Amino acid sequence: MPAGEYRNATPATPHPPTDTAEESTWLWTQIKAEARRDAEAEPALASYLYSTILSHSSLERSLSFHLGNKLCSSTLLSTLLYDLFLNTFSNEPELRAAASADLLAARYRDPACVSFSHCLLNYKGFLACQAHRVAHKLWTQSRRPLALALQSRISDVFAVDIHPAAKIGKGILFDHATGVVVGETAVIGNNVSILHHVTLGGTGKIGGDRHPKIGDGVLIGAGATILGNVRIGEGAKIGAGSVVLIDVPPRTTAVGNPARLVGGKEQPTKHEECPGESMDHTSFISEWSDYII
Repeated sequence: MPAGEYRNATPATPHPPTDTAEESTWLWTQIKAEARRDAEAEPALASYLYSTILSHSSLERSLSFHLGNKLCSSTLLSTLLYDLFLNTFSNEPELRAAASADLLAARYRDPACVSFSHCLLNYKGFLACQAHRVAHKLWTQSRRPLALALQSRISDVFAVDIHPAAKIGKGILFDHATGVVVGETAVIGNNVSILHHVTLGGTGKIGGDRHPKIGDGVLIGAGATILGNVRIGEGAKIGAGSVVLIDVPPRTTAVGNPARLVGGKEQPTKHEECPGESMDHTSFISEWSDYII
């Protein structure tokens, strides 16, 4: 296929089997097929695609190799990081399942994601999330100096700062990801989508449980700030640029600075879809504001 046609092509997105083990195998097969296609279409990338994908026998080996090379420094060697990532992914099935779920989330929710291999190699939000999962595992194993060192490298390389104690579910999309900050006691559920420059922060220097708890299926728009130990209910939507300081009920939309509920506090408008998966950012506008450009 000529390069111009490839860039403009929008092939139907393939769908995996529902069984977790079969899904992982299917996904890795798709990734290798995409890498072979891209190597043929763009010979300049052939050696890169071979070293990062085609020379490896599994997704966890490819991911470990890629993360090791991305996050290494002159004093934190890529071979050390490769062994660390691979040992963790190999011994933790839930981390492998989460990586697969995150790849699927990016491919199905982001129209700019042209392939699974594109996400694996180039989506820094995906890569930062997988590296954080390893840092979190180290944190729970009381290997905290190494977990914090890894957090620092993730922040330096990907501009995503997630404390290693933060708990993150699966099916996560950090879309664009630049400037995302997630505090120590934050919890993010499953099938959540978070845009760039989102902060899940505290409210001061007081310790303890002080960061937001994000329910399943939540969508948080670009530049939103959520502060304190507040709960964002399942399937809620936080509009871009909003500042949220109190709980947001499930299936509602909060917008503005300070954020207010669409439909009003007493009877807020509720939606049926899962915004974390639908990625619908603006359908509330007609109810929230009559401002027209």
